[in-house]
Amino acid sequence: MVSLRIGVFGATGVIGSRIVAEAVGRGHHVTAFTRDGSRFPAEAGEVAWRVADVLDVAGVTTAIAGLDVIVNALNAGRDIAETIANAHVLPAAARSLLQALESHPAARVIVVGGAGSLEVRPGLQVVDTEGFAEGLPEHLGVPEEYVKVVLAHREALALYRLSNRNWTYLSPSAGRVEPGGRTGRFRVGGDQVLVREDGTSDISAEDLAVAVLDEAELPRHVQRRFTVGY
Repeated sequence: MVSLRIGVFGATGVIGSRIVAEAVGRGHHVTAFTRDGSRFPAEAGEVAWRVADVLDVAGVTTAIAGLDVIVNALNAGRDIAETIANAHVLPAAARSLLQALESHPAARVIVVGGAGSLEVRPGLQVVDTEGFAEGLPEHLGVPEEYVKVVLAHREALALYRLSNRNWTYLSPSAGRVEPGGRTGRFRVGGDQVLVREDGTSDISAEDLAVAVLDEAELPRHVQRRFTVGY
């Protein structure tokens, strides 16, 4: 496998940090981006850490020069309240990245998005099912207002779908992705949510990172959305 030059936005988050680790473990050259330089690890290891704001088009255009793959694992906040307040950042980041990629048309972007835009049956998305927002506190442990984040992820997906860039959008088949074990064993689907026989659906952050790197190394979903789940 040829080593890729991979840049990761949101590199200090739960998912982004696992993607960085997975990429390094596979021998790729990794540049990790964060808005706050104070969050750089004390030991950088084999990772090149850089300060970059994904909403700064000019800065992003410069930052991603020479990269083969850009991973957008951005989270809108460090806690639930901040994430809800900053939900608008998700489509804004999509616009910024797509504009920056106009200067780097050969580069690919893999976006780690949300599960709410997956379909429970053809034509019916999870977020549009009856009682979705009202059920968020029970099912995901987040307030009803979190629906703003789900809708923002869907808006971002629509922006990528309208573009002619080399994008891939990965929706985990789970509302929340938590740290867990790396098994490397999961199902891969398209636009419909993957659910077990007991009705549950999940995937660990580590296995989500595996799915991202699998797609980076062997592109199978260019200009398409896909999902992964157990």
